[in-house]
Amino acid sequence: MSTILIPFLEMNGSAREAIELYVKALDAKVAYMLRFGDMPESPEAPLPPEKRNWINYAVLKIGDSELQISDHVTGSRYEKGTQITIVVQTDDKDQAARYFDVLKQDGQVNEPLQASFFSPAYGNVTDKFGVTFRILAKGRQ
Repeated sequence: MSTILIPFLEMNGSAREAIELYVKALDAKVAYMLRFGDMPESPEAPLPPEKRNWINYAVLKIGDSELQISDHVTGSRYEKGTQITIVVQTDDKDQAARYFDVLKQDGQVNEPLQASFFSPAYGNVTDKFGVTFRILAKGRQ
């Protein structure tokens, strides 16, 4: 079993600019990038035109490290500099569930742990100390 921790930045509209800065400043390489406009649109939640170019999810490789960035904001309010979460990525779905179950005790579940199109187990939880974790089992459902 393998588990790694990855910093995840929520940028609220400035992810593309941040990516450009990190490419220049840190020699980052864009390994993956998906805009909100590239995704299938939901009739229940239409995407405002001004957010079509916002970054839904991007992965930067910086040396041997990874940085994930999104314009999506998990919490109810965005405050510049406070939207840093930690991705806990494992190759074991059961281990992901154990991480999630312990972190949610006296905390807050932001997104329940469940299968998604990109993972057999993904969830978002804020622990009792106010630290937000994205729990992710590698692999596709």
